[in-house]
Amino acid sequence: MYFRSLSSFLLTLAVTHGFAAALPLRVCADPDNLPFSNRAGLGFDNKIAALIAKDLDRQVVFVWARARRGFLREQFNKGTCDVLMGVPIGMRKLATTQPYYRSIYMFVTPSREHLQITSFDDPRLNGRRIGLQILEEDMAPPSLPLIRSGHAAQLVGFESFGSEGNIVKAVATGRVGASVVWGPIAGYFAAKQHLPVTLTPVSPSTDPSGIPFAFSIAMGVHPTDKPLLEQLNLSISRLQPHISHLLQTYHVPTQIKEAQ
Repeated sequence: MYFRSLSSFLLTLAVTHGFAAALPLRVCADPDNLPFSNRAGLGFDNKIAALIAKDLDRQVVFVWARARRGFLREQFNKGTCDVLMGVPIGMRKLATTQPYYRSIYMFVTPSREHLQITSFDDPRLNGRRIGLQILEEDMAPPSLPLIRSGHAAQLVGFESFGSEGNIVKAVATGRVGASVVWGPIAGYFAAKQHLPVTLTPVSPSTDPSGIPFAFSIAMGVHPTDKPLLEQLNLSISRLQPHISHLLQTYHVPTQIKEAQ
């Protein structure tokens, strides 16, 4: 009887352990937000999440949710997923991993003009329509130094999500004379669409007022999920060369060595 009970216990333990190990890694992702993610799994965050899940011996399952205002409250905080990709280090109400890349806002200008603008105070911006991403009701961080530099009347807003790189294409077609675009979007669409544009990073990477234009990007987990946070950090460290190579194939301007 003792051995039979012991065998039953060990079998139950093995089955329970196997079930726990097989739990999927649920990743919240936007279904239409290239180059980061889409429903077809073609974004670089889709592929990085799959690499991480494989390294952890788990299956990745994407939970599709629009990355809009209220997303954390209505989706992530209710436990619909375990991991949120592409969040800035130190984002409130999340525990964030070590960064897996760092990027910066880029000036996008027509190649034919050989401008290579890097500063919001550059006089060559005067009189040009300037494309800028709209984040919900707000403009992206570069709007503040542009307004301070007297360019408020020149700003043209572009949607940040599911836009197929219209803000980059607008420079190539002459709809705007320049744009300031988050690095991964600028690099990806300029290369994918073979656009005759020049990309130069905003300089300096932090405005004198303290507004940053470069961000270290990490994965977010629930603040109480310390075991998963540790596992993800170890996995990122192991896979960083593969992640960096993948980002290069998407033409993401990265500054991983500067990440804090």
